[in-house]
Amino acid sequence: MDPVTQGVVGAALAQAFARREDVRLATLAGVAGGMAADLDILIRSAEDPLLTIEYHRHFTHALLFVPLGGLIVAAALWPLVRRRVRFPRWLGFATLGYLTAGLLDGCTSYGTRLLWPFSDVRIAWDLVAVIDPLFTVTLGFLVILAAVRRRPRWARVACVLGVLYLAVALVQRERAASRAWDLASDRGHDVARLVVKPSMGNLLVWRSTYVAGDDVWVDAIRVGLKTRVYRGARTPLVVPARDLSDVPHGSVLRADIDRFAHFSDGWLCWHPDRPDVLGDARYASLPDAISPLWGIMIDRDKPEVHTPFVRTRRVEAVTLRRFWAMLRGADLP
Repeated sequence: MDPVTQGVVGAALAQAFARREDVRLATLAGVAGGMAADLDILIRSAEDPLLTIEYHRHFTHALLFVPLGGLIVAAALWPLVRRRVRFPRWLGFATLGYLTAGLLDGCTSYGTRLLWPFSDVRIAWDLVAVIDPLFTVTLGFLVILAAVRRRPRWARVACVLGVLYLAVALVQRERAASRAWDLASDRGHDVARLVVKPSMGNLLVWRSTYVAGDDVWVDAIRVGLKTRVYRGARTPLVVPARDLSDVPHGSVLRADIDRFAHFSDGWLCWHPDRPDVLGDARYASLPDAISPLWGIMIDRDKPEVHTPFVRTRRVEAVTLRRFWAMLRGADLP
């Protein structure tokens, strides 16, 4: 999730295991540990734009890396606190904070390599969006309360509420998935793959994406007291071996296409407004739209040059109005 939420959750878990006199130290260690894994964004290359997305949520988020990550954080900050706490206890707080990073990111839809180096699978439980203000503000308030009053029980309350929120998210995801399968069945589709993902900042409106035949179908599904479907659009699924067979095998461009296909888990489509951009069909500014938020530029005239990674997010007034209508369960403007 976003760095603020990572720090908040890391602090909550560290505080929950602290004694009253150590709560503020646990807060510092937990915040640093929770945020440290995202320093992988510094892994980048001017020549290879895909290196950044390839290594984001990679080994620094793996469960096997947690002890080392906690040790690095604890050692880096040890000079600031060495007169106030013994190192083993300080290390424990930092490691607890670091533990939350990969697990929390696994709850989002982006994909996290939790099982590296044993598996290259990008785990995504699709429970919460990368930014969820209700989750962050609620837990953040309790973490601050625990630190100010030196009361670890408030952090324990935060941990319980966080787990309960994720449990509610799981129920909502399954409700949305059930309706998505019913919708595909109503259309007479033989579904090859289907995923539902939360839209930004809420657990009400979900994005359903599925493959039937040679097409990707996208719909928005609101799961409140009543379920409402906002029917979206479809676009051809891009299969590199079939649709990009003219790109030379062994070329840099072919390798980059394969890397992006792995990153996107095969959910590839052309951007409707950028015919040279191959995008990830799972993400768009609106949950019922086919307009990928990011992708790679395909230039067949430069097969030996790394392809640029482009972000195509564009939020306009009409986008916000349509999204607000979905949140309210109203008709679209």
